[in-house]
Amino acid sequence: MQEIMQFVSRNPILCIAWVALLAAVLFTTFKGLMSKVKVITRGEATRLINKEDAVVVDLRQRDDFRKGHIAGSVNLLPTEIKANNVGELEKHKSQPIIVVDGSGLQAQSPASDLAKAGFEQVYVLKEGISGWSGENLPLVKGK
Repeated sequence: MQEIMQFVSRNPILCIAWVALLAAVLFTTFKGLMSKVKVITRGEATRLINKEDAVVVDLRQRDDFRKGHIAGSVNLLPTEIKANNVGELEKHKSQPIIVVDGSGLQAQSPASDLAKAGFEQVYVLKEGISGWSGENLPLVKGK
């Protein structure tokens, strides 16, 4: 125990950084466990699409969407979701909803908004479209 105290007194910045990192990891883990929105892999997404009629919501800009998107996906911008302007998606509240963006980093907030709006099963695709196309999974071009 005395060695630990000596280490802390000699390396206060290192110890503060370690405690801050530990707190960040615990916070992120706890937040993820308590969230209604779960991050899923491409395999899980494929299973939901094929077996449970999941609806894919693509958050990218219209031009990016036209260049390549998951078959059957709906193109909604995050601002439309925030304003609860989800149109046709409204009738799919009981189905799984998979929210997709370019990289998987910007989808969490719009997915949370959908969960708050009453969608029962909301998921975020890990690594987004870039991960999907990186695995050579099919993308549809055009509308």
